[in-house]
Amino acid sequence: MILTARTTRGREKTAINEMKSEVKAQNLDIKAVFHPEELKGYIFIEGKESVIRDLASDLRHLRGIIDNEVGVEQIEKYLSEEQEDIKIEEGDEVEVIGGAFKGENAKVKRVDDTNREITIELLDAAVPIPTTVDVDMVRKKSS
Repeated sequence: MILTARTTRGREKTAINEMKSEVKAQNLDIKAVFHPEELKGYIFIEGKESVIRDLASDLRHLRGIIDNEVGVEQIEKYLSEEQEDIKIEEGDEVEVIGGAFKGENAKVKRVDDTNREITIELLDAAVPIPTTVDVDMVRKKSS
């Protein structure tokens, strides 16, 4: 059975990590957890319904379970072959592709892999001010 869980928006990965810890610690019957990037605030959980509901009530970032069961064919469009991550490192030049600085070029000053954030300094700014943005808001410039 696959059920949909509501999460705190932007904390889907945190909710999944909390869930993984509980599943391992208690040896629970959860088969898979999946978060499509396109759906903010939702994750899909495969397992026994009673176990999913009990687990959801114990986790901080889970806001509840939607009562309708989800079929694999309904989430197939979100399943794709794993894309290779492009590694962004300190010193790389990037183009900001979203947010307030869209279209600006910047240099990476710090990378936080855990939170998927980077600290950048805009190249065209008169005074370089470090700004932290989500790693998905930048595109690595080709060398």
